[in-house]
Amino acid sequence: MSDMTPLTRVSATEAALALIAQLQARHGALMFYQSSGCCDNSAPNCYLPGELAISPSDVLLGHIGGMPFYMSSSQYAYWKSSQMIVDAVDAPLGGDNFSLEGPLGKAFLSRSRLFTDEESARLEAEAPLPRP
Repeated sequence: MSDMTPLTRVSATEAALALIAQLQARHGALMFYQSSGCCDNSAPNCYLPGELAISPSDVLLGHIGGMPFYMSSSQYAYWKSSQMIVDAVDAPLGGDNFSLEGPLGKAFLSRSRLFTDEESARLEAEAPLPRP
């Protein structure tokens, strides 16, 4: 018998959800964008809505802590076989990213796991990921 538990492309650990709640209490609505490297590192970054322009080619991967999580379509092509798991870890104050959690001495971190063949088939049967 197949498992019909809702399947998500992005999820968050309890530590990440607690940090999201803390940031939301301080700032209100938030949004996430999975960075692809360079000066903003290769981590999920947390912004206030409108601080980062979402491109028509970006995809809405899902929601964590009720907040939207975006990724570029080119990066999604690489990650589409994996579930992204957002975690939160301690980091030095004033870390080298543009994300809202930096001043709190925290950082969001991407972990992942490969989808099983059955999960991949379920995801392929779903509607395409929404664009902004």
